[in-house]
Amino acid sequence: MAKTWATLGVDLHLEPTGPGVRRGLTDALREAVRTGRLAPGTRLPSSRVLAADLGIARNTVAEAYTDLVAEGWLTARQGAGTRVAQRTVVPPAEAAPRPRPRSSPAHNLIPGLPDLATFPRAEWLRAARRALATAPNQAFDYGDPRGRVELRTALAGYLARARGVRTDPERILVCAGISHGLRILGAVLRARGARTVAVESYGLDVHWRLLADAGLRTVPLPFDERGTDPGELTDQAAVLLTPAHQFPMGGTLHRDRRAAVVDWARRTGGVVVEDDYDGEFRYDRQPVGALQGLDPDHVVYAGTASKSLAPGLRLAWLVLPPGLVEEAAKAKGGKDMCGVLDQLTLAEFITSGAYDRHVRSARLRYRRRRDALVAELARRAPQVHATGIAAGLHVVLRLPPGTEQATLRAAAWQDLAVHALNRYRHPDASVERLDALVVGYGTPPDHAWASTLDALCTALPEMPEP
Repeated sequence: MAKTWATLGVDLHLEPTGPGVRRGLTDALREAVRTGRLAPGTRLPSSRVLAADLGIARNTVAEAYTDLVAEGWLTARQGAGTRVAQRTVVPPAEAAPRPRPRSSPAHNLIPGLPDLATFPRAEWLRAARRALATAPNQAFDYGDPRGRVELRTALAGYLARARGVRTDPERILVCAGISHGLRILGAVLRARGARTVAVESYGLDVHWRLLADAGLRTVPLPFDERGTDPGELTDQAAVLLTPAHQFPMGGTLHRDRRAAVVDWARRTGGVVVEDDYDGEFRYDRQPVGALQGLDPDHVVYAGTASKSLAPGLRLAWLVLPPGLVEEAAKAKGGKDMCGVLDQLTLAEFITSGAYDRHVRSARLRYRRRRDALVAELARRAPQVHATGIAAGLHVVLRLPPGTEQATLRAAAWQDLAVHALNRYRHPDASVERLDALVVGYGTPPDHAWASTLDALCTALPEMPEP
């Protein structure tokens, strides 16, 4: 029969050294307290438990505790056990000073984030409890590399209903974020012998770097008022697009070009990667359906919870053509890399209707912010124009020619973080350089939105004199 003390107490790592057991234990405990490894107030194991853990006599531990209490390193009270004494811990002289954390800007309009303060904590907790209560025991084992079937099933239904995606759970791969998904796709394409991937002239440099890390060269396509022009697609292995709401320019890919890029994929066997990261957020009309619906056999649909919920969840998904499912699952690895509890919770969150309610609420909130931004620009800075469709979590502000750098300096004076459009321009793009800002109006919490909007308008260039 197992001894009851084996399941009691706390773990404590010690390596007694020295000429005697008692002295070695005393020195090891004193050093752990002196260096701060045992913080003030930490409760130590009882003498019986520590003696059993170390394989020494109980009296030896009790004597070591008594010595350290007498020296002031520990305290002992009846019923409260033995604890580390409350005292100032002096770090070792050789320890390097910790770098001071960088202060956050007072106003943040960096694109790419939702309002994190509105994460639906209560609803998420309720979904987590329901998911945990009903999860089978096998859910906590190493699972299918595609992800939990509950989440893949929930996603298949939601994406078909809300985004016009044509799929089934067997063709969905759950990823730890869009970047993870691109790493997987890059590995698959490179293993197939691919060398180049076409991208948009404006986009996220982190995506281009991920493809480059996979050994793929990115080639920018022409861009105009109808969006990315697929006319120069030739023998590239794939093309990466944001057709529903182009990042960062903010437009929608014209229907003729949607058809043209699918025709190219059918004709050449190429792969279209559709990044639909904020496709749910269209404010003036129903969102355009997913490009994947035109040809599920040649388009990879990539979605994420980063913009609709929070990037910290690290949950995204790829809807794959049948011919890519096995290769992508193999490239991801034999063991699922996404947290099971979060997958089960998101599945419950979707199937219960909580996800739809949250998205609709967020859509209304972000629409009000965008409307307020456009109205304030018209009142205070009519020389600056908001471009792009009413959608997503960002807007491009076209500035008077030659004013971009001065505006960034003025923003810094306002302690305002904002990005210039040219930050997102591909280094090999032939498109005209434009003076503009990319404003992420989803980022500030509600209580900071008015002051952040005021800081932005203050930083914008003044109306030129007639």
